[in-house]
Formats: sequence, C-alpha cells, structure tokens
Amino acid sequence: QVQLAESGGGSVQSGGSLRLSCTAPGYRSRAYVMGWFRTTPGKEREGVAAISSAGRTIYADSVKGRFTVSQDNAGNTLTLQMNSLKPEDAAMYYCAAGLVLSLSPTAFTYWGQGTQVTVSS
Repeated sequence: QVQLAESGGGSVQSGGSLRLSCTAPGYRSRAYVMGWFRTTPGKEREGVAAISSAGRTIYADSVKGRFTVSQDNAGNTLTLQMNSLKPEDAAMYYCAAGLVLSLSPTAFTYWGQGTQVTVSS
C-alpha cells in the first residue's frame, strides 16, 4: 500500500501561481507513474498531468503551457507548478500513483487525500 500526501493548496487570485507537492513516505515514487488529478462537485475526476519514471510528461489541454509536473531525482517528491491560474482551475487536487502513463483515473491505483485550490477572479 502506497500512501500519498499532498500539500501546497490554498487560495490565490486569478493569474497567480501555486505549487503543489506530493510525497510518498517510505516509497520511491519513481517506481511508479505519478499523476495529478482534480475534481469539483458534480464533475468527474479530471486528469491534469502525469510523469513517467523516465521523466516523460503528459498534460491536459486545459493546462498545457501553464502547469508543469516534475519529480525530484530521489523520487521522493512530486510537484505540480501551476502558473497563470484561472477560476476554472479551482478544485480539489489529488496525486496518484500507477503503472501506466495516462490521464485516466482508472490507470492509477494509489491516491492521496487531496489538497484544495481556490482561485478568485
């Protein structure tokens, strides 16, 4: 069982930036594909970005050019740098671990508890 813990959420004005982090204490997250997802009430969980153990990244079209997913060399911390935030980016953000590079939630097995991002216009 891989336990994931997100941090870094908060409130920001439109156009601002936030940096989310995800750690997996006791596990090298580089052994897995790591992803970021988000959800808002009444909507399905949406894949935002994912990174493979080799460093390949994929992004949802809605965040391309604004968000950057990265992982430290030790594989201890997954990061999502979010720039030029828009009100529609407001959501609960989750990190997840899986074995396939994908933006589909079904490809991921382990999930964190989430961190809230609020963007005011």
